[in-house]
This record gives sequence, structure tokens and C-alpha cells, in this order.
Amino acid sequence: MMAVSEDIIKLIPSLRAYAWVLTRRHEDVDDLVQETLLKAIAKVDSFQSGTNLRAWLVTIMRNTFLNNIAKTRRSCTGDEDCISTTLSTPATQEWSVRGSEMMRAVAQLPLHYREMLILVVLLGESYESAGEILGVRMGTVKSRVNRARSMVIDDLQARAPNNPLGKACNGDGSAASPN
Repeated sequence: MMAVSEDIIKLIPSLRAYAWVLTRRHEDVDDLVQETLLKAIAKVDSFQSGTNLRAWLVTIMRNTFLNNIAKTRRSCTGDEDCISTTLSTPATQEWSVRGSEMMRAVAQLPLHYREMLILVVLLGESYESAGEILGVRMGTVKSRVNRARSMVIDDLQARAPNNPLGKACNGDGSAASPN
């Protein structure tokens, strides 16, 4: 029990990253992580030692998020995309602008592509593990990750006049040749 608790604590940064991907709202990240941890602690006896703890926690988080979405849809009272809730501070450094453009492109992906891309690319889950977490076959994981990468690259290329990243790569992810 104590070792599992310590391992859970070490995984909180990964859980926060995945929560941001799911919610896309900084205000909701801590709530989702907290709810996930409470459920995990309550059910820690059901965790099978020797299995992937991160996959178990991510599965709990994803199910919690989807349950919360279902509840919200049943009792929707306001516009989640209200302009007053968005930050309007412009980036001042080139790398920050590039990172913002990349994250904007990732945030615009449909949830099933965004989840796969974040699980495999950002959190470092194997294709097999990501498939187990999301309940799909490995071929589906590979396909969705590839499509998500292509969609991000296409989005960045569409912004090419304003985005150095859009000019920096071809549609297949390879580096573009200089003019």
C-alpha cells in the first residue's frame, strides 16, 4: 500500500498533463486530478501489483472525465467557451509562440486523436498500453497517432505565413528543404 501511494505521487505530473489534454481548461485540471486520486485511493485494493499503475490511473481519469461530461450535458447552464474565461496575454518569446501554436493545433484535434497523441507522444505510453487504456486495438492506436500527427502538421502548415513551424516540415513530418 505504501509503495503504491509513493508511486501514485510520482505520477501526479503525468496525470496533470493528461487532465489538461482532456479538459483544455486550467481551472478544471486540479479538480479532475483530485477526483481521480480520490477514486484511486478508495479502490487501491483493486490495483493488481505488477501491472501498469499509470495506465490504471489514466483509465480512472478518462472514465471520470467522460462521466463528468455526461453529467454536464444533462445540466448545461452556460457557455464553456465564453471569451471572458480565456487568457489574452500575448507570448513574448519565439519559442513560446511556437509552443502555443503547437498546443493550439493539438487542442483542436478531436478527443479520440488528442488522447492517443498525448498518451503515446507526451506521456510515453507504448501503443499496446495506450490501446489497453482506451479499449482499442494496437492498429487503431497507430492509425490515430499517425492521423493526429498529420492533422497537427497540416494545421501548422495552414498557418505557415505566421508560424515558422508550418514552414519547417513537410506533410509527412520530415524537414522541408530550404528554398
